[in-house]
Amino acid sequence: MSFELTKPFLESIREGVADGRDSVVQELLSELHPADIAAIIDRLSDEEAVYVFRLLEAEEAADVLLDLDDDTREDMLASLTSKEIAEDVLEHIDSDDAADVMSELPEEKQREVIALLEDQEQREDLEELLTYPEGTAGALMAKELVQVRTDWSVARAIVEMRRQAKEVDDVYTVYVVDREDRLEGVLPLKELLFSSESTRTLIKHICDTDVVSVKADTDVEEVVSLMKKYDAVVLPVVDDLDRLIGRITVDDVMDVMTEEATEDYQLASGISEDVDATDSPIVQLRARLPWLLIGLAGGILSSQVIAQYEEALRIDPTMAFFMPLIAATAGNVGVQSSAIVVQGLAAGTLDGVNLFARLWKELRVAVLTALICGVLIFLVNLALQQSQALSYTVSIALFTVILTAAMFGTLIPLLLEQLKIDPAMATGPFVTTLNDISGLLTYFTVAHLMYEVFP
Repeated sequence: MSFELTKPFLESIREGVADGRDSVVQELLSELHPADIAAIIDRLSDEEAVYVFRLLEAEEAADVLLDLDDDTREDMLASLTSKEIAEDVLEHIDSDDAADVMSELPEEKQREVIALLEDQEQREDLEELLTYPEGTAGALMAKELVQVRTDWSVARAIVEMRRQAKEVDDVYTVYVVDREDRLEGVLPLKELLFSSESTRTLIKHICDTDVVSVKADTDVEEVVSLMKKYDAVVLPVVDDLDRLIGRITVDDVMDVMTEEATEDYQLASGISEDVDATDSPIVQLRARLPWLLIGLAGGILSSQVIAQYEEALRIDPTMAFFMPLIAATAGNVGVQSSAIVVQGLAAGTLDGVNLFARLWKELRVAVLTALICGVLIFLVNLALQQSQALSYTVSIALFTVILTAAMFGTLIPLLLEQLKIDPAMATGPFVTTLNDISGLLTYFTVAHLMYEVFP
């Protein structure tokens, strides 16, 4: 049964902390999952959070630390000594999680913590993982895995697998390597149990050589794409010589996907940094203000466009009624088109797709949409008994705006992708502001022509 954090329960924790009744707090937390304990600690003050955290057993505390919000974890790590981090945290978590924790520490404290690790192999693994750039497979992988050699017998492989599995929490796959640790394949447990004729059968005769792997410098987005494509729960990581050096599990990929989705949503909303509701006003202002200023500049440009066509508005003031319609439609169409392209880029479905083929497909959709909207607004204007000039102006302008906005929405994310800029930016205020301005320019240009034809 899932745990629901209620206000009375949280108050019970706070009262236990305030009164120093450690046994009461420990009893309340004893049956909870680490993720639920983390959710409780996230709701406490800094002093209360540290107090509760120190009441946990070392192994449980390490799991709880990984589930804390980023800001809470940062504060918690700052309250722990280097010795506590080394012995009470890193000793109880996998190498990939340990590397994530270490990356949040100042460099001086990192060196202190590494020096305090008693396990030489753990120290070397951690130092290696910290050398990989953020956003690569190497930075995401864990060193813990189970591997056997091609020239081992089934009997020896089973003995080695049992020994290695003690250090691995979840055994998804058994990897097969040669004498130089080059990845040769995977060992299906079904083959190990049922297909081997005897315990003397060599692993190379029953292993599956069809295995998908990634290099340590592979971008995490490609890792995510491969795992989705092949429905893999784990991917092996190899170096430039194809030697097995680690593995990436699906839970790590899920974390990356969540982070990327949050980042894309914030970019599309005009937020340039990773922020949440608990951040200070200054941090939120820094993330939100740049795009608001861009929108402000776009609004000024739009007002200047209107000022340039003031004479047209004097001829027929009712033109002003349709300006919001033109601007809003341009922005909405642009966002729709860019959102589809961004989604395709993220999912990898646009890889290798010809640019002109993509534009031609979007153009066909845009033409049909523009025709429907243009005819509808023309019929509405006739029903409202608007002038011929205004009816044609609004319809033709709307048709043109939809086409141009769709092209902008398609081209801009593709261009940003080529420039190595997150294309999610194209679904935000940038493309909306651009389409607003171009939409108004189109509207007044068409009006100038129509009012000459239909004086």
